[in-house]
Amino acid sequence: MSHTIFERQPPSEDVVREALRDTELGCFWGSEIDTSIRYPRAAATAHYDLVVVGGGYTGLWSALLATARDPGIRVALLESATIGSAASGRNGGFVEASLTHGEANGLSRWPDEFETLQRLGYENLDDIEKSVAELGLDCDFERNGILRVAVEDYQVEELRQTPHHPDVTYLDQRAVREQVNSPTYLAGTFSAKDVATVQPAKLAAELARVCERSGVEIHENTTVTGLTGARGSSPIELTTDATTLLADRVILATNAFPSLLRRYRYHTVPVYDYVLMTEPLSGEQLESIGWSRRQGIADMANQFHYYRLSADNRILWGGYDAVYHFGRRIDPRLEDRPDTYSRLAGHFFTTFPQLEGIKFSHRWGGVIDTVAATRFAANVMLDKINGERTERTELSMVTSRPLPFPPEPLAWLGINATRWALDRADHRDGKRNLLLRALDAAGLGFDS
Repeated sequence: MSHTIFERQPPSEDVVREALRDTELGCFWGSEIDTSIRYPRAAATAHYDLVVVGGGYTGLWSALLATARDPGIRVALLESATIGSAASGRNGGFVEASLTHGEANGLSRWPDEFETLQRLGYENLDDIEKSVAELGLDCDFERNGILRVAVEDYQVEELRQTPHHPDVTYLDQRAVREQVNSPTYLAGTFSAKDVATVQPAKLAAELARVCERSGVEIHENTTVTGLTGARGSSPIELTTDATTLLADRVILATNAFPSLLRRYRYHTVPVYDYVLMTEPLSGEQLESIGWSRRQGIADMANQFHYYRLSADNRILWGGYDAVYHFGRRIDPRLEDRPDTYSRLAGHFFTTFPQLEGIKFSHRWGGVIDTVAATRFAANVMLDKINGERTERTELSMVTSRPLPFPPEPLAWLGINATRWALDRADHRDGKRNLLLRALDAAGLGFDS
């Protein structure tokens, strides 16, 4: 097997060690929001038209859009911790038009609907941009596009052979390095419309603010422990750790955390993703890499890296390692993974050797799952609970139930076998083995 660019051209161990020396374990995004703004715990019995369980993006969009559709509706949003404390406030801040986790995945799983999904995805991103402006959401929203880069010869060939829509520009080595100067870049594509970036914790906090302004009752530190009457009877009874609430309709927006409905508990798995954040770049450092358009960047490996600039010109650098822990374990102690952070730092300096000497200010991790665009999902669920038949609700993505992940130990064995196969493909010029081809054929292919 061949070595990847990150193995062929590693930085010195001293450079990595020094860059990580004073790194704080904690999410940088949270340091930029007002943590004194908190919402009360649910303590009294009440009856609502709609209760949303989960205070991340899916739950917040669901509550906000419900009030926009019916300003007189009584809505409660329940969060077991604090708003945006999980994936929604800790992610890389990429807001993508794709509803299918990439073009290849969409074409293989929903070929007959792919053009519709593409159009709906762009409309969804346009609506998010419009909402940010109209609602005055202070969240550093920038629609600067995405640069996808090839760092191996076989990836250049993949770029050349892949059909591109009119909004995508192919860039040879010279052109891609004129956009961002990395010695690892061999070619790339740029799309100005596909992706925006955002400060994710600010977006969650701002959505909560406008939800409350729209009449949504937000309750933090309120854990829902059970549902009664969730199969069509009304009202539905929600048992929390402090009280009991009644609802005519309920939306579950718990992301990678276990579903309150047993029949859905095997449809997601909590996979940990990890990121580093640099200190702010000086003008000279920023000029050395030429990153003037502030576009998001991702490379093309199965185990890929994603990176972007923050408002104060830090570089967020994440991806590559995607780690599943036996038993679908979610635990804050799993967020500190020194080997992964050292690996990420090494790959960073391979990509930008001219930045040797810069330090990482923060390191953090957290669970992700396979949910697509949260605002789109919110609209689908609102259509469904209101009994509306729309273009969204008729999509096979919506009408067909996905295959569940298996129970343990099969889940652990299968996911880690797939991770091994993806890594092997990255070391074999992208050649996918029998396992990956079988997963692709079944619509279960995935990468980091």
